[in-house]
Amino acid sequence: MFSLQTSSLIFSSSSSSASSSKRFITNAAIQVPKLPTLRRLTFPKPPATTTTTITKPVDELITSNDVVFDNVKHIETSSSSSTVLTAKLYAILEAVSDRVEMHDNMGEQRNNWHTLFINSINMITLTASTIAGVAAVAAPGSTSSGVLALKLSSTLLFSAATGMLLIMNKLQPSQLVEEQRNASRLFRQIQTEIQTILSLRSPTESDVNDAMERVLALDRAYPLPLLGAMLEKFPKTFEPAVWWPRKQSEKRKIYNDEDILMREIVEVVKSKDAEDYERLGNLVLKINKALAVAGPLLTGVAAVSAPFVGNGSWGAVAAVTAGTLASAVNSFQHGGQVGMVFEMY
Repeated sequence: MFSLQTSSLIFSSSSSSASSSKRFITNAAIQVPKLPTLRRLTFPKPPATTTTTITKPVDELITSNDVVFDNVKHIETSSSSSTVLTAKLYAILEAVSDRVEMHDNMGEQRNNWHTLFINSINMITLTASTIAGVAAVAAPGSTSSGVLALKLSSTLLFSAATGMLLIMNKLQPSQLVEEQRNASRLFRQIQTEIQTILSLRSPTESDVNDAMERVLALDRAYPLPLLGAMLEKFPKTFEPAVWWPRKQSEKRKIYNDEDILMREIVEVVKSKDAEDYERLGNLVLKINKALAVAGPLLTGVAAVSAPFVGNGSWGAVAAVTAGTLASAVNSFQHGGQVGMVFEMY
């Protein structure tokens, strides 16, 4: 009896629960919201400014990249240009160093010429004068062949001295030596300036052009060869040497306006010194010209008088006196290096 009631209760509860669950499912199915239709899923169109806002940064980026690329190209071009200018300046520096060594060597060689020429000419002149004097003493009591040999020897020696003096006075070895000293000194100045530019900063086109013009001007002012390019040793008028390019000097005056006062002071000092140099230079030039004419003239007179030694007193006196004076004139002119003094002024 009890089991039947219990089972009936369980069945009734299960049936009630099943009916309630069905009712819940039905209510849940009924209360589910409806999904929106496909017509409501359409997205809004982007505004018209969207394209502008998206493409504008891209345009700016492209433009900025072009600027960057242009800058990179400019940097590469400028660096390559600076490298080329540096290479050119190094080439000029090498040429200048070579010029310095060449002028030093030529100066030493021409100094040897000067010493050898003056010693040889003085020895020849004094020897010829001595032979002429011996011939004059031995002429009355000696054979004609011995006196003739002495006369001939004296004549030949005086003639050789005359020819050597003409060459030496034309070349002026002491003046040539001073020219090489000046050229070497000025080339060293250019060498120092180029080395300073290369050590402190990158060279510019004006630096290269300036150095090149100065080197070429200095080559023209102090040529190395003698024949066909030698400077005039006896100019008609004494003029100061101006070897540097005038355009560059004018540019320096423009670029260095802050040093105008100092330049004016220097110009005043230069003008006073220039007057003294010009006056003394003209005096030395006249003395050098007179000595250059007197030396060969005296040896020539001695050479002409030597054959007449023994035929009268005047021949021996003229030969010996002219030879002695020629030796003195030669010693004063070339031993005193009058040509070098003229070149210094």
